Amino acid sequence: MTTIQKSIDVHEPVRTVYNQWTQFETFPQFMEGVDRITQISDTRTHWKTSIGGVTREFDAEITEQHPDERVAWHTVEGPSQRGVVTFHRLDNENSRVTLQMEYEPETLTEKAGAALGVVEHRVAGDLRRFKEFIEHRGQATGAWRGEVPRPGQAGEQPSTGEPRADRGGVTGQSVPPTGEGGPGQHRGPAAGQAGSAV
Repeated sequence: MTTIQKSIDVHEPVRTVYNQWTQFETFPQFMEGVDRITQISDTRTHWKTSIGGVTREFDAEITEQHPDERVAWHTVEGPSQRGVVTFHRLDNENSRVTLQMEYEPETLTEKAGAALGVVEHRVAGDLRRFKEFIEHRGQATGAWRGEVPRPGQAGEQPSTGEPRADRGGVTGQSVPPTGEGGPGQHRGPAAGQAGSAV
């Protein structure tokens, strides 16, 4: 497995930064090589990526999520990848986003890219573009303030990846872009292809 860790400071409050990160369907606007993300359930997304001339589709599952703190994921099928994005309050107007990711390069080209730091460079670029995206907007496009407990935590129900009336152990509410109100904002779980950061 290849491991990457990158951080970036963002001139926005941690709540705003976290809220934007939960809007996974906006990732193609700032992540290189991410063509489309489709919501399947509260804890699963379907990804389509085009990297190095190779198009891939795969599903990813949120394994843990806590508002303003962390989003952890792993791929369900396709390229082997897992990671966590953590959010840190620096002060009232500034925050830090840290991405830790492990992935298994599959092809010779991917293995060469990993050895040369191509994926690490791409992840740094994705974080930089995310920073520019949210700082330019000044507010999140929406939010999902739900909780996904870490596997093995009390009260957790196993996720099947299918939407359920009881939300499959997922608790919380979506928040419209204004940050006020309740349910209604669609969200999708994070995951990524080697080179895309969640």
